[in-house]
Amino acid sequence: MSPQNVVALELSLEDRERVIQGALQAKESAYSPYSKFRVGAALLTPSGEIIQGCNVENASYGGTICAERTALVKAISEGKKTFVALAVTSDVAAHISPCGICRQFIREFCALSMPIYLAPSDHPASRKSEEEDKNVKADGVLETTLGELLPYSFGPEQLELPRKS
Repeated sequence: MSPQNVVALELSLEDRERVIQGALQAKESAYSPYSKFRVGAALLTPSGEIIQGCNVENASYGGTICAERTALVKAISEGKKTFVALAVTSDVAAHISPCGICRQFIREFCALSMPIYLAPSDHPASRKSEEEDKNVKADGVLETTLGELLPYSFGPEQLELPRKS
């Protein structure tokens, strides 16, 4: 089943919190001696399994891998190719979004409607104000989707389109 055929499920509050906690825990294993910027990510599978990833830096900066790609590579290498949610966090009390290459990598395996939770480091601190983005919930988590993070994206289904000879 391709990611484009997967319909995002409405997650329970328990599953939402489990995937966020998975990202917070994953961050603890980050290897970031150069940037000092730890990131954790967690994927939730349809069976309820949490797969964690953290950023792993390298002295040759191009060899660094982000937390989101680490989680996906772990999952794929273990035969898991379907996901229902992703959570990302860092050590800052702001919403840190996946970088461009991670967004494209996520796009390869996840539905555009899949929920993505961007959790501040102090989750579950309450910080909701009337002026904030409607996607920021009372616990400070910004809820978005892959489609919102990567509009007009290019994915595997485009490779199947007819070509002009």
